[in-house]
Amino acid sequence: MLSYRHGFHAGNHADVLKHLVQVLCLDYLQQKPTAVSYIDTHAGAGFYHFASAFSAQNREFDSGIAKLRSATSGQDFPAPLQRYLEVIDACCKGEAEGYPGSPAIALQLLREQDKAHLFELHPNDHENLRKRFHHSARINDADGFAGLKALLPPPSKRALVLIDPPYEDKNDYRNVITALKDSQRRFPNGVYALWYPLIPRDESTDLGRRLKALSPKNYLHVKLTVQAPAGEHGMFGSAMFVINPPWQLANQLTEVMPILEQLLGDGEHSQFELNSATP
Repeated sequence: MLSYRHGFHAGNHADVLKHLVQVLCLDYLQQKPTAVSYIDTHAGAGFYHFASAFSAQNREFDSGIAKLRSATSGQDFPAPLQRYLEVIDACCKGEAEGYPGSPAIALQLLREQDKAHLFELHPNDHENLRKRFHHSARINDADGFAGLKALLPPPSKRALVLIDPPYEDKNDYRNVITALKDSQRRFPNGVYALWYPLIPRDESTDLGRRLKALSPKNYLHVKLTVQAPAGEHGMFGSAMFVINPPWQLANQLTEVMPILEQLLGDGEHSQFELNSATP
């Protein structure tokens, strides 16, 4: 929906989980010299300044990336979490009071042979993407679900597809299933990373089961709850579902998730769930 602006939520607990998984998946795919295609179906603006009217309104970053940064001096983080923070800091050079979106993170990591395809319908966010990244990515003011079809399979047969619609429209829950079914048919070996919110609605509660049915033998599903549910639309956590996950991702998240639960949750209701299946 064009009313959604991610700037209100940039750098929150959901971004931390989503971008941690994004970094670890890209690192894995780049272990080989073969080119990687990165496809972002809902790219957003690409970078968010904490002083902006959007981010400053709710300051959700205070309970997300800011908590992690403040804790770095007091404890040694596992290598996967440290890697995520290094990438975030590299993206923020010269813009310390801000947080990168998934396009900025991807383009920080992609090599000369890799390709990035970014989809964003909101005119303001699309313009921000174009100004910041037009030299290094293919930027499309088109629907990411529809655009995905034309890009699969990629020429190199290696890709990370990040799917994270706003879910303000209930149809998005159906759209992600349709998109993943079609994408798996076109390109069964792709790495597909889907983010979704944990909210007290049937569409969210049932999505994990529907996703597992798409890839019952090769998936990773991680949920991070940070507070108690509050109202029908209140997000109390988020989840990532990865089809064809990197083989070491489950072990990496096993190290990291207890720390995210401790630092980003409210202590009373915070918890994480992690399960996976491999062929």
